[in-house]
Amino acid sequence: MQKKILVVGGNGQLGNCIRKISPDFELEYEFIFTDSATLDITDSSAVESFFADHKPDFCINASAYTAVDLAEKEEEKAFAVNAFGVENLAKSCSEYNVVLIHVSTDYVFDGETNLDYSEEDFTNPLGVYGKSKLLGEELALENNPKTVILRTSWLYSEFNKNFVKTMLNLFSQKDELGIVADQFGQPTNANDLAEAIMMIIENPNKQFGVFHFSNYPETSWFNFAKKIAEFSNSTVKLNQLTTAQYPTPAKRPVRSTMSLDKIERIYKIEPKHWENSLEDCIQILLNNN
Repeated sequence: MQKKILVVGGNGQLGNCIRKISPDFELEYEFIFTDSATLDITDSSAVESFFADHKPDFCINASAYTAVDLAEKEEEKAFAVNAFGVENLAKSCSEYNVVLIHVSTDYVFDGETNLDYSEEDFTNPLGVYGKSKLLGEELALENNPKTVILRTSWLYSEFNKNFVKTMLNLFSQKDELGIVADQFGQPTNANDLAEAIMMIIENPNKQFGVFHFSNYPETSWFNFAKKIAEFSNSTVKLNQLTTAQYPTPAKRPVRSTMSLDKIERIYKIEPKHWENSLEDCIQILLNNN
């Protein structure tokens, strides 16, 4: 008998990546993809009745309010989706004995350390987005014991809007660009995250709680952009900027690099080098054009 996987945020980057690999799992699982029009997670009664009707075995929450700078102005909206929407999902998951896999962010950290962040490290988000995502984590774990939180970072793919696609677009329009060079993190191909999620779902010995998943090692936004230019054969001139030279409404962590030991140890998931995953993505994007 097929088990059901509900994918909330099915039209986002991660949702599309899960959709792409879903045919590989269609013998074992039936996938139900929703978007905000078909399931509004901020409406608790809508969530409850959706779970009652569909009775999923797993719920992947790939939905989020991700406009980091706009969140500073739209605090209520960010918390509605990233915190209280997650609470609604977690409560229904608990009621129907559903495993919740919830995607969170490196922005729960303030980035003021030279060490890689472990899952147990002190969280101290700098902006509304990070604060709303942290509360979402807490509400998920509080309301559903069968919850896996996956913190990830600098997500990109061939789908939707992201840094890689923005850069490729700008490279085709400009001869010269300034990129922030003093913020560090781990670029992550959303296709790799989708595969990691399916490995967790398929694992018969699940452990719940918080895990970190990204590609590795760390790099800067500037070096990330440089590699995008190299892999796309762009001749654009890239100049290093400091954070101070490129002010944004939301303050970002300077170095939000996460340790990936726990997910490797417990789920035997080996993250890929970010340059290899980036090259794969750029090949797809160039072939699509």
